[in-house]
This record gives sequence, C-alpha cells and structure tokens, in this order.
Amino acid sequence: MTTKKMNYGDAIGDAILLEMRKDPKVWCLGEDVGVYGGVFGVTGPAFKEFGPERVVDTPISEGGWMALAVGAAAVGTRPIAELMIGDFVTFCMDELVNQAAKMRYMFGAKLSIPMVCRIPAGAGVRAAAQHSQSFEAYFAHTPGWKVVYPSNAADAKGLMLAAIRDDNPVMFMEHKVLYASEAEVPEGEYFVPIGKAEVKREGTDVTIVTWAWDVYKSLAAAETLSEQGISVEVIDLRTIAPMDKEAVLASVKKTGRLVIVNEACKQGSFAGEIAAVVADEAFDSLDAPIKRVCGADTPIPFSPVLEDAFLPSADKVVAAVLEIM
Repeated sequence: MTTKKMNYGDAIGDAILLEMRKDPKVWCLGEDVGVYGGVFGVTGPAFKEFGPERVVDTPISEGGWMALAVGAAAVGTRPIAELMIGDFVTFCMDELVNQAAKMRYMFGAKLSIPMVCRIPAGAGVRAAAQHSQSFEAYFAHTPGWKVVYPSNAADAKGLMLAAIRDDNPVMFMEHKVLYASEAEVPEGEYFVPIGKAEVKREGTDVTIVTWAWDVYKSLAAAETLSEQGISVEVIDLRTIAPMDKEAVLASVKKTGRLVIVNEACKQGSFAGEIAAVVADEAFDSLDAPIKRVCGADTPIPFSPVLEDAFLPSADKVVAAVLEIM
C-alpha cells in the first residue's frame, strides 16, 4: 500500500472525495462548505469536482439544515453535515439526540440513518468558551450514535471512510489543533474500523488511555517518564462509542495502573466512564487508584495563559503517573 504525506484536514477531505466519486448518494452540506471550501478547507476539493448540487451551502440555521440531513438520510442518501464549529451542535440537539439517534429503533429497523456529522472540536486555538468545547461525552451518552475522535491524518481518513459507509449516524469529531498536523496516509481506500483502539506505545508499569490531541501530550509524558525508569503504555482510543473496552482492560490487567487523559471538563467527562468500566471489570488488577487528567470545570478561557492552565499538559500527566507509582 503506497502512502502520501497529508495533513489531517486534507486526509478527511480525501476520504470524502473518494466516497463521493464511488457513491452518488453521498453529499455534503453546511455553512460555507461550498464556494469557501469549509472554514478549515476540508470540502474545497469536493466542491471543485462536484459543484453546488452535492456540496450544498446552507443558511446560518443549524437546526433547520441538520433536520434536512436527518430526513435525507432516512430516505436513502448519505449526507455529511459539517458544523462550522463543533460548539454549534447545541443548536440542533433535538434533531441529533431525539431524531437521528432514535429513528432506526422507533421504526423497528425499517430505515437507517446513514449520516455523518462533522464537528471541529477542542481547545488550544484561543477561540474562547463558545468555540472550544469537546462534546464527545454528550453523544456517547446517547444510544444510537457512534462517536469517533481521531488523533492523526491516517486514522482520520480511515475512520471517515468507515463512517460514511456505516448505516448508523456517526459523530465525527475533528480536533482543531490537529488540522495542520501531517502523517503518512495510505492512498486510495483505507479503512480504520470503528470501535478499535490502538496501542501507540507499549509499556508495563502504567496505562494511559486518551484520544485526539491528548495522545501527543501523553506520548511526551511517557517519554519523560521513561527517563525515570517508568514504562508507560499509551492507548489511543480513537472511537469513543463504541469503546474498545477489551483493549483498555487488557492493558490495565498488564500494568495494574490507569491514568485517563481528556481535555473536556472533568465532571461528567468520558474519562469517568472509562474509570467506571475498569473499576467494574478489572478492580482486582489495580495496584493504585485510577487518575484522571482533564480540563478544569470552568468555561474555557480566551486568555492564552488561562487556557493553557485549563488544559491537560504533559507535565500534568507526568505528575499523575508519579502519584500512583
């Protein structure tokens, strides 16, 4: 399989373009996805090739056009709905939580909702409290949604291809800090299975479970800790729902310690769900309390100094590991 160096945003766009060429039922919609090419430039190539009939610019009315996407999926098309900023998902929670998530169940599986909702998410770009949140826990808590959150360009392409082909609604979260990050990405069709984690670094003393931008902070922490003789295993969850609990449990049973790193606010974050699963199913394997390194329980500040204080960091991860060692 040949590869090509691509950034995270271009890899997602490549996956969308491949599927639009293959399946005429695949189309895109959202604010500025057409002529402008998307606020992060992802849909520009698709608009250039397919034009406004399949890459549709919408009004600034997220609830209205998200309802359109849900209905279009219900009647057999495969819409890819891009929210300009992930926080704007709050404008369409009824469409996503009460409709898209439940329709297959409520209609006795007589229809599917094969839609992808793309939400640029996360802090670190100095965009303040209304443009910087990560809502993975909201949708992991909603039966019917699959939730993915890739950390690199290769996974982003493979998961996007898998998401478009899935007959269930998929919340595709894209961390804004990662759009410019580059990796070797397989050319052509390349699938990463939804629901499968990846061990980014093997270790024997402590497990770190994380995803998205925090993967890199965790790997940096693991390198620092290795200089102190502590062997850290880093798991990139990649998919939040369904969670690959087998990978998490296998690692914890090997290392006996667990640190979960997630930039969303600590209270109610998905880190708590992972901790609960391990406490339920691998308690006897634990040699120390489970630790969470999360965002602060505050709105995300605009001030760069305060935003950095809000977020997890490699130093905070190192401190958590040392505490349980």
